[in-house]
Amino acid sequence: MALMINDDCTACDACKPVCPNEAISAGDPTYVIDPARCTECVGAEDEPQCVLVCPADCIVPNPDFRETPEQLMEKYLSLHG
Repeated sequence: MALMINDDCTACDACKPVCPNEAISAGDPTYVIDPARCTECVGAEDEPQCVLVCPADCIVPNPDFRETPEQLMEKYLSLHG
C-alpha cells in the first residue's frame, strides 16, 4: 500500500531526501507522495524511511492504493531495474 501525507504536514522537508524512490515532492501547502512510486521502502529498506524521520507523524497508509508486499517489490524492481 502506498503511503500518503495528511494535513498535519509541517513541510519540514525531512521525508523527501530519505525516499529511495523519489516519490515525495513539495506540494502546496504540504508534501505529497506519488503512489505510483511509493513502495513503502520495500526492496530498499526494512521499513518506510519517511515515517521514521517525520516529526509530525503525518505519513499514513493511502487507503486508495492497497498493495501486497509482492506487488510493492514488483513496483520497486520496475522503478530500479
